[in-house]
Amino acid sequence: MTHVAGVVLAGGSGSRFGRSVNKVYLPLAGRPVLWWSLRAMARHSDVLVLVTRSQDVEFMADVVDGLDVEVVEGGTTRQGSELAALRHLAPRVGTGAVDTILIHDGARPLASPELVNRVLAATGEYGGAIPGLRSEDLAEVTADGRVIPLAEDLVAVQTPQGFSARPLLAAYEQAAAEGFDGTDTASCVERYTDIRVHWVPGEQRNLKVTYEHDLLVAERVMEPR
Repeated sequence: MTHVAGVVLAGGSGSRFGRSVNKVYLPLAGRPVLWWSLRAMARHSDVLVLVTRSQDVEFMADVVDGLDVEVVEGGTTRQGSELAALRHLAPRVGTGAVDTILIHDGARPLASPELVNRVLAATGEYGGAIPGLRSEDLAEVTADGRVIPLAEDLVAVQTPQGFSARPLLAAYEQAAAEGFDGTDTASCVERYTDIRVHWVPGEQRNLKVTYEHDLLVAERVMEPR
């Protein structure tokens, strides 16, 4: 039986969103954005961990309403926040009480149960899995202004990303010892383990709330539900 810990990251700020408050605490369909992201992971997790900033503690009552959540203070970087969550879970990883870990972005409130199940299934088979969408419209602009289409097999990565717990924890401890800071969870795993992270199809609806209009789009996506 798989024992899953869901880790939801909410350590960002509202700078790109144009607000003084972290975007994940803004309302979406009557709840904070982050509440929906936590609920998406809670459906599949035996343990649910929220990583946040110390100054955001005031929002916790609304965010964890009705959910069983363990709150951890994050680091100064995404990887530092992930490491804080992994160290919090380390005793349970050591005993086998947690053998699989999902890392999810708190600004992705619309991840479906089907998507999470695909990630978990691939994680169980390969040791690591990430969802993503093929990006066929990306191009590079050269210094002289020419536009060069990029390879058609590029994938825009989403979350949740899933990994076997013990190698994930070991990889992050080694990265911390060497001062390595990866672009995402998968980059650290691929650098310090033999796991070949597997790609699974993502979802268009699994958008990341980055700018204010993204909230409006998310509201429209949720309306049929």
